[in-house]
Amino acid sequence: MKSAGRFRRWGSFALAVSMGWTGIAGIIGFADRASADSTYNYAEVLQKSMYFYEAQRAGDLPSNNRVQWRGDSALSDGSDVGLDLTGGWYDAGDHVKFGLPMAYTTTMLAWSAQEYGDAYTQTGQMDELLANIKWVTDYLIKAHPSPNVLYGQVGNGGADHAYWGPPETMTMARPSYKIDAACPGSDLAGETAAALAASSIVFASSQPSYAATLLTHAEQLFQFADTYRGKYSDCIQDAQGFYNSFSGYYDELAWAGVWLYLATNDSSYLTYAENMTQNFKKENYGNSPYWEYKWGLAWDDKHYAVQLLLAKLTNKAVYKTNVERSFDYWTTGTSDNERIAYTPGGLAWLDQWGSLRYASNMSFLAFVYSDWLETTNPGKAQTLRNFGITQINYALGDNPSNRSYVVGFGNNPPINPHHRSAHGSIVGSIQNPTNNRNILYGALVGGPGSSDNYTDDRSNYFNNEVATDYNAGFTGAIAKMYLMFGGTPLANFPQPVSQPDEMFVEAKANTYSPGSTSIDAYLNNASVLPPRASSKLSFRYFVDLSELLQGGYTAADVTVRKDNAGGAAISNLLHWSGTLYYVNVDFTGTNIYPGDINKYRKQTTFTLNVPNGAPWNTANDPSHQGLGSASHQKTAHIPVYENGVRVFGSEPDIGNPTVPGAPTGVAATAGDGQATINWSASSGATGYHVKRSTTSGGPYTAVATSVAGTSYTNTGLTNGTTYYYVVTAVNAAGESAASAQASVTPQAPATGGGLVVQYKAGDTNATDNQIKPHLNLKNTGTTAVSLSNVKVRYYFTKEGSAGMNAWIDWAQIGGTNIQVTFGSAAGTGADTYAELTFTAGAGTLAPGAQTGDIQLRMAKTDWTNFNEANDYSFDPTKTAYADWSKTTLYMNGTLVWGAEP
Repeated sequence: MKSAGRFRRWGSFALAVSMGWTGIAGIIGFADRASADSTYNYAEVLQKSMYFYEAQRAGDLPSNNRVQWRGDSALSDGSDVGLDLTGGWYDAGDHVKFGLPMAYTTTMLAWSAQEYGDAYTQTGQMDELLANIKWVTDYLIKAHPSPNVLYGQVGNGGADHAYWGPPETMTMARPSYKIDAACPGSDLAGETAAALAASSIVFASSQPSYAATLLTHAEQLFQFADTYRGKYSDCIQDAQGFYNSFSGYYDELAWAGVWLYLATNDSSYLTYAENMTQNFKKENYGNSPYWEYKWGLAWDDKHYAVQLLLAKLTNKAVYKTNVERSFDYWTTGTSDNERIAYTPGGLAWLDQWGSLRYASNMSFLAFVYSDWLETTNPGKAQTLRNFGITQINYALGDNPSNRSYVVGFGNNPPINPHHRSAHGSIVGSIQNPTNNRNILYGALVGGPGSSDNYTDDRSNYFNNEVATDYNAGFTGAIAKMYLMFGGTPLANFPQPVSQPDEMFVEAKANTYSPGSTSIDAYLNNASVLPPRASSKLSFRYFVDLSELLQGGYTAADVTVRKDNAGGAAISNLLHWSGTLYYVNVDFTGTNIYPGDINKYRKQTTFTLNVPNGAPWNTANDPSHQGLGSASHQKTAHIPVYENGVRVFGSEPDIGNPTVPGAPTGVAATAGDGQATINWSASSGATGYHVKRSTTSGGPYTAVATSVAGTSYTNTGLTNGTTYYYVVTAVNAAGESAASAQASVTPQAPATGGGLVVQYKAGDTNATDNQIKPHLNLKNTGTTAVSLSNVKVRYYFTKEGSAGMNAWIDWAQIGGTNIQVTFGSAAGTGADTYAELTFTAGAGTLAPGAQTGDIQLRMAKTDWTNFNEANDYSFDPTKTAYADWSKTTLYMNGTLVWGAEP
């Protein structure tokens, strides 16, 4: 987790000043250290820093993704505002996308490419650098949909920090936050303008068209930032506890002006930047002739970098005086003996939150300025260069602990940075596993305390958190270190990680007399490379009935008692081959995913019973091997399937089976561009083939093979065309004869009037005692619609004879303006519908408008459970609003949207 303290700009100011010269003995000799023999493989560090930024990516990851434990995530970002806001970086070890540090880091990386591009080229990292920058600039373009609108955050900080799991499986709402002319943010818009302008320089030669696009957005954002003044965190208030704009916005306005000048050579931008510096704070609140010099470059405060760039661009004394005052404070001390505190081991220590972050940022500035001073003041240039060398080498191992503070590099590096994805908890606990599962190569941790004290503790986010902005200046400084001291990138980096078992069963069994076996099983989703959710898992428990059949009994004499389904559909005994049968436990429709103690596995219990006196022997049952009654055991003898395909475990040898009989009861139902075919199971079948023709009697072409269940939905059909289907059963011995033919004609759902119904599942649990569809009506037409002429129906199966109650928990148009009644329905997945009608108070729906959230909740009068798994209108995968044709809308009694069951 993070707290507001990590980003508190002034929290440790008094501490830093009060320490004054403490630790002077530790830093008097830093020039000697800089020339010592403690050099490192800087090419490797640069290589791994590029990897770290790849590990922070959100969205649809590219095919060349190198981070094996990261997958696609946050693919619905922006859907709440009708935009695609996927992509960008997660800021730290959490999953919020904060625009200010993201843009700042991008600016810094682009700056390092301009200063030390040779380092990236010579180490083979230029492609990775450009890809990392473009990953963010692509996102920033999407976040700027119009000149005076910029989305500066996706994800709620509090909701996100309550979840200790991977981003690939998070399910919380991710609201999008923006600034605009009505509520501006000059700091956020200015920094984003700087990032895009700086990046346009980097892409100018290789991708000139893209660079021009970046520059267009940069100039628009600059105008927005300058015209509408304000602090972004006053408008995006959720950011206040994480990235509050303490320093204001004048530094970002000047920063944007400088980078736009560098990108365009338009001197008006340079003049603007110089004018903005008149607003910079003076140290001690105006009692000193110097600009504030007792802090350092970071995501919130750019004025140190601004004065450095202005010094280089204008050669004016005012900028050189101020920038050198800052460097004096960080190195040898000012003329009036003021200097930053140093740890005994030689780290220039500014603040407990990311001490190495500040030292690395100032090292990068020191390198850039020393390069410029080389010919005019070589002595000062060497002092600054020595400062940067000692600070960076401290982070890499020149410290009292002789340890690296870069994950996956050097001696005794951190193994437990505060990072959810790297930790890889399956159960959603910061304590489990003990050590991080994945190596977050290249991440610079926050660093030690003021006495060089450090503990590799994941819970200590003061010292052991990582963030994109922590690596921002550090990466550029490492590039300079490579140019000075060299190094060799690792070959074949990163090495692949072995894939562990992802989906598996842990089970225990109790065998009772005269004849029954009780199975208590957990179906686990322990996927970590990368984590992923699945709602299509099942497993099979195999038994051998040879002793029962030899005793004159049949498989029908074995009953399967469903003691605790746990959300699964538990079958009766199904024939596998010969005397082998199995129970199929199917969790299809239940989302099982790592990262949540309640969601990473599902428990089910069932008992197989035979009549009194019937022979029952578990010793020959394939799935009983290795199971005891004391504790659950992971077992490969209970195979797991995903969408009917075996993904773990082994099936029993089927021996020499006979060809199965043909399926019966083949029937087909129509949908929009699709047809669903159902049939009865065949004895001895291990799967089914579905074949199709547009001519009665064939010839038929296979459209699905190895279907595990007794239903298949064929999509991509042409509405109005009649299709003919046959189903055959298969096993290892071959395929059955063709079954009876079924035909169907798909039809498009009704649409008209421009009205659309959107739906999301307010409750994805299919087996609890409430149904919670959330609805949103949109008018995509050109004419206003009175809602009093509209009714909407949601279809479900009631299961039982109890009455129904309904509530509107919340509605943007007012819950009292909505009435709910129930009616009878007929069709697949529906015997009841809830009908919503609207009073005159609901008003009209203008073209392009929408009702917003309508949160419907329904329950039976006796509060018994539903089973929504096959309900016509229910879809647990829709956790964000989407058009949904399985809810119907009527205008003045005429169906204008959706398809009835």
